[in-house]
Order: sequence, then C-alpha cells, then structure tokens
Amino acid sequence: MKKPYVIGIGGGTCSGKSTLANQLAEAMYDFHPVMIHMDAYYIRPLTYTVAPITGKTYCEMNHPDALNLAKLKEDFLAAVQNPEQKLVVIEGLFALYLPEILEHLDLKIFVDLKSDERLVRRIKRHMANGDTFEEVTDRYLDTVRYRHDELVEPTRWRADMVFNGTLAGKELDILTTYLRSQLS
Repeated sequence: MKKPYVIGIGGGTCSGKSTLANQLAEAMYDFHPVMIHMDAYYIRPLTYTVAPITGKTYCEMNHPDALNLAKLKEDFLAAVQNPEQKLVVIEGLFALYLPEILEHLDLKIFVDLKSDERLVRRIKRHMANGDTFEEVTDRYLDTVRYRHDELVEPTRWRADMVFNGTLAGKELDILTTYLRSQLS
C-alpha cells in the first residue's frame, strides 16, 4: 500500500514553524498537502500550570498534556494512512517530541531561532491579541522558556534538517527541490 510522504516541523514558540509549513503548502500545492497544525488541538477549557519559582498560575500551552492528544493522533493517523494522500505536514511545538507522530515521519525539520528573537515575536503576537507586555514577558520568563528547555530544544537532535527561523535564506527552495525529487 502506498503511503504519503510525512513531514514534521518542530521548534520553539514563535520560531517560524507555521510560517514554514504554510509556505511549504503553497509551494507544494500541486501535491495537495494535508496540513495539521498542533495549535488547533488545545484542550478547552485550557489547562493551567503553576510557575516553579514565582508560584503564579498560567494557562499551560507548552506541554503535550495541554493538547487533545487522542484527537490529534486520530486525525494524524487518518492522514498518514490514506493512500490517496501524497504529502502530509504536521507542525507544532511537539511535532518532533511525541513518539506516536515521530515514528511516521519521513522528514523531521527543526526551526531554530534565538530566544530573544522568539520572545520579541511572541510579545508582538500576544500584545496584538490584547495581552499586556508584562503578561507576555512574565509568562515567558516563568514557564515558557522552561518548557522549551525541557521539551522542545532536545527535539532538535531528532531533526534531519535545522532551518533558520528567519526563513530569509534558501530553505524553502532546498526543501521543495528535495521533496519533489522524493515525490516524483
């Protein structure tokens, strides 16, 4: 049975994972890629965590337990087991972390961006959504960076490719050339 080519795109918060996935989908449109964005699987109502140092309570969106893993796995497996699909892309913080996803990946990409750049992007994004500067930075400093070090950064070593999160180079061209050779 023919199976689709499956790509996982991981990396830290605001590193450029979704941007790369969306650019890839556009560049590979003729293969009708199925896109799975892990952000769509957060449990509602949100779960909470207590910061280990300050004791403040925050929404937990940087741990796999914050995701509806059963639904994510169901949708992911349906896509990767569909012989009519040619290309499946899953992106998110834990795309290279969860064993149930990792075992199906043909190509693993880690999007890397320095922490100060990710923080600036996060501040801009969350302030545009109504959060204050203090809310964004306190949460980042109290919980997000610890989760990154604990759960996300180690997945870099599982990656086949590490891309610069500025996506200002030839990453997309290299990736699409490679994928077209694999899918032909």
